[in-house]
Amino acid sequence: MAVLSTFLRSLGKRAILPKNGSSATNTTTSLLRPQNSDALQALRQMSEHRTMQIKPSRWQWNRFKDMLHFYTFLGVIPSTLIILYTNIFIGPAKLAEIPENYVPEAHEYYSHPITRWLAKHVHKSYQQEYESMCQHIYEEEYRMKLRKAEHNVKQKMLANQDTQAYYYQPVTSRYERFVRESSEATVSENTGTN
Repeated sequence: MAVLSTFLRSLGKRAILPKNGSSATNTTTSLLRPQNSDALQALRQMSEHRTMQIKPSRWQWNRFKDMLHFYTFLGVIPSTLIILYTNIFIGPAKLAEIPENYVPEAHEYYSHPITRWLAKHVHKSYQQEYESMCQHIYEEEYRMKLRKAEHNVKQKMLANQDTQAYYYQPVTSRYERFVRESSEATVSENTGTN
């Protein structure tokens, strides 16, 4: 829009505007024809003191702010609504007598419903923590026993002047087909089939 207004303003300064009683053809030809004979004359039509400031782009900063606001409110608004609903309509738990033959779970000892939900579905109970720690200790002790047994085997091998590495009897499959055919032959002879 600004370009169009600048263009029309420059045309208006160069054109001979029609007087009263002039024809429309004279008006259009005078608007399109330059005033002086030098058609390639460069005219500077923007002589105001407004200048364009060259500064770094703020696109990344604006995008970061937009995403921060979006994800903040994406989490803040629902969590605020859930907390308000829980505090207003449900409220904290009250102490009551425990029925006979009922063992309460660990998460039932918390008074606030959100804390109870987190203790039940997100965090581990004290018993689970204890059992996982016992399992970890058992595995570490088993590894220690294996290392000790390996060390004892190496010590015995050194004491008996055996080879300094584990060894095994190599198995070749050279006679495997012969053994299989002979065993099939003996089975067929014993069963009486051909």
